[in-house]
Amino acid sequence: MAKLLVIEDEPDVRSVIEYNLALAGHEVVVAGDGRQGLRLAREIRPDLVLLDLMLPDLSGIEVCRALKDDQELRGTPVLVVSALGEEIDRVVGFELGADDYVTKPFSVRELVLRVRAILRRHANSDGGAACVVFGSLRIDREAHRVWVAGDEVSLTALEFKLLLTMYERRDRVQSRDALLDQVWGSEFRISPRTVDAHVKRLREKLGTARGYVETVRGIGYRFAGVPPSG
Repeated sequence: MAKLLVIEDEPDVRSVIEYNLALAGHEVVVAGDGRQGLRLAREIRPDLVLLDLMLPDLSGIEVCRALKDDQELRGTPVLVVSALGEEIDRVVGFELGADDYVTKPFSVRELVLRVRAILRRHANSDGGAACVVFGSLRIDREAHRVWVAGDEVSLTALEFKLLLTMYERRDRVQSRDALLDQVWGSEFRISPRTVDAHVKRLREKLGTARGYVETVRGIGYRFAGVPPSG
């Protein structure tokens, strides 16, 4: 059983989500606005946050940014559940660090499956060996921590898994579809733009190590086989 936090201002939608996730065996805590959601997140340390973007006080974007900026909550996966369904809205959500995006009106069964997939993905990323060093990059698999040139980099759980997946397959081209299957899971067909948005954000966070993640035009991405000189 996972502890889930639902931040949603529409009572009917909130009740439907709460009921069905509880029926699926989860402990569900709900909040009707952004400030209450952030307060509860700090109190209960949820395993997953389901977040609406259009909230009456703080926007969901502000809430997501606050979660990812919080030292103790930044690894908490976030599932956006929003009526904003344009591709640009999804891309912005992923660039903020969201792990998945569901558009209203949604299928309850699909929502429950996506929650299950995120929780499983998050749990499965806990394994691995000790620290690895690649040029200026250091990855601690067990602690889910990353450093570049000695400075720690704050990554979401999904960004960490994306980086680790590409690193473990270094010097091999990974198509967007392959990364979707390996990182997001094969349960759902998500736009390849999802991968592009996350890689873009990951590169920005890696700073001077961004060149380790190479673009293979028309195919996907490749992690360098050896650290680039300089």
